[in-house]
Amino acid sequence: MFLNDPNSTIEKAYMKLKHYCGYQDRCHQDVKEKLYSLKLGKASVEMLLSRLIEEDYLNEERYAKAFAGGHFRQKQWGKVKIAYALKQKRVSEYNIKKALKEIPEEAYLAAAEKLITAKWNTLKNEQHINRTAKTTAFLLQRGFEPALVQTILKKYRAAR
Repeated sequence: MFLNDPNSTIEKAYMKLKHYCGYQDRCHQDVKEKLYSLKLGKASVEMLLSRLIEEDYLNEERYAKAFAGGHFRQKQWGKVKIAYALKQKRVSEYNIKKALKEIPEEAYLAAAEKLITAKWNTLKNEQHINRTAKTTAFLLQRGFEPALVQTILKKYRAAR
């Protein structure tokens, strides 16, 4: 795949990674794994990572914000699930907190209420306690905070 000349190999890998990072934000871990899959040594990987960061092809804060916003809007994930997924990608705690602050609180509460309403309405034939338990479990699985789920569910049941 690459020529035997080390500089050529590194330059080809760099060009490949510029494209890889250029069309979608990536976290450091994904890029590192991609570089190792190209059979590069640790020194080359670290050097290329530094270069990509310096040239702003790789920005973990930008990645975390895009990931959090996208997964909230598209998949309707809660903050707990988003934070867990970012931790799996080895994103720093600082960047995770910054990313979660980008999610508007009103939109977050509205999404949780919408999910509760939708789930509650699909469980019409269930007993009240089962309906509550299944709705709670559904929102917890989506990554919404337990206290938030309980608060909204109480409000929702009182309105019914």
